[in-house]
Amino acid sequence: MSKKNENTQAQKLKGEEGFENYYFSIFGQRWQEIKKAFCQENVYARIFSEGREDYFLDPASLFAAFQLPLDNASRILDMCAAPGGKSLVLAHRMKNDAFLHSNERSGARKARLAQVCSASLNSEILERIKITNYDAALMCKKESQTYDAILLDAPCSSERHVMLDKKYLDMWTENRIKTLSMEQWALISSAYRLMAPGAVLLYSTCAITPKENDAIVERLLKKFDDTYLVFDEKGTNPSIDLQKVSSFAVSQGNFKLEDLKPEKTPFGYHILPDKASGAGPIWFSLIGKR
Repeated sequence: MSKKNENTQAQKLKGEEGFENYYFSIFGQRWQEIKKAFCQENVYARIFSEGREDYFLDPASLFAAFQLPLDNASRILDMCAAPGGKSLVLAHRMKNDAFLHSNERSGARKARLAQVCSASLNSEILERIKITNYDAALMCKKESQTYDAILLDAPCSSERHVMLDKKYLDMWTENRIKTLSMEQWALISSAYRLMAPGAVLLYSTCAITPKENDAIVERLLKKFDDTYLVFDEKGTNPSIDLQKVSSFAVSQGNFKLEDLKPEKTPFGYHILPDKASGAGPIWFSLIGKR
């Protein structure tokens, strides 16, 4: 297809009709079930700490954050941490001598992140958390090969929210995906340079388009030959240790964390609400650096 035809096609894919056509082209008939699940009431897991405020997080996000290995991690980074739910998961999971750096580019969202951590974590854990307000895509210019474990929950299309808000649905264009994927590439490139040798990176989004998920990780693997997919190399599937989770989180209502079954994609895993009792969506991939 010529560049002119590509641009013409992108111009046509806009608003509610364009949104519908674009995602039907990806999921086919399953798109109807995904849309139906998007409209259902959200499900939550409750994160708790004795004497502190509870925090409610989508169980799929909890599941994804649990995939970042922390047993050998002393220096941990959450690159785009607001509003703070995944930082809480990392904080509860990290070793007693580990430090967590939670960062957020937006000043207002950084304030929200700080408030969530202060309200929901005890003083012993808070002493080992640093909260900053940097552009994560530029952090690699300040330091490099610093962290043992990195979580990059990147800004994304967030289609579930778009579909449920007519204002944003009417504004939707395919070009938005292109713009976001450029930002995601800048972020994951920075994350790679911040990884110490032997470190692991969990890349995640709540987008459902492969251009913001598989395509980003595929590009990273092609560009840097010392990267690899952790689950593929180990020959395992992502899972969650319910005993460890129960020390700081619990499912709400009839939802059960053990019912989450991530679906394999070429370079990662999806949890989609039509097959996860309303949890998600989230996509994640665990990447190692040799």
